[in-house]
Amino acid sequence: MTADDYINAMTRNKDGMVSIYEKFSLSEEDRTKLEALKSKNLRAIVLTEDWCGDAMLNNPILMTIAEVAGIEIRMLLRDQNLELMDGYLTNGTSRAIPIYIFIDQEGNEVAVWGPRAPEVQARVDKGRATLPDKDAPDFQEKQLALYKSFNETYQTDSAIWQAVANSIISALLK
Repeated sequence: MTADDYINAMTRNKDGMVSIYEKFSLSEEDRTKLEALKSKNLRAIVLTEDWCGDAMLNNPILMTIAEVAGIEIRMLLRDQNLELMDGYLTNGTSRAIPIYIFIDQEGNEVAVWGPRAPEVQARVDKGRATLPDKDAPDFQEKQLALYKSFNETYQTDSAIWQAVANSIISALLK
């Protein structure tokens, strides 16, 4: 589905995703780098789900990048495309999303990105390190509170948005 189709079908995290999309902008330097990609006619296959906080953060940034770079985006729901997803497991085991598969006009893979920018992953790892053991009685409560705080930060921290943009742009320019 197109990005618009995906957004229109969203039942979770839609407001956060749209808010990031409306507030995020690329620097002139990034725009210049991305405009040079237009001649490559790249396409992006996006494995995503609307319940995913990382997708809420990353997808609107990808959409902005794609608009400037002339990249056509098609969204696929991870849970309906497990065979494809299983070809892009994080650390060989995890179906973490979003995953962006960039292909050229002939369908050749030119770059893969996801599920997180390194700076975001470091922040998540640091937060998870504060959680009690999984068998602790308050583990689930603390984990939910941590994920809620990530979700709030993702929607408001423009430095995180830029870190994501830098990471995606770096993958595209390799």
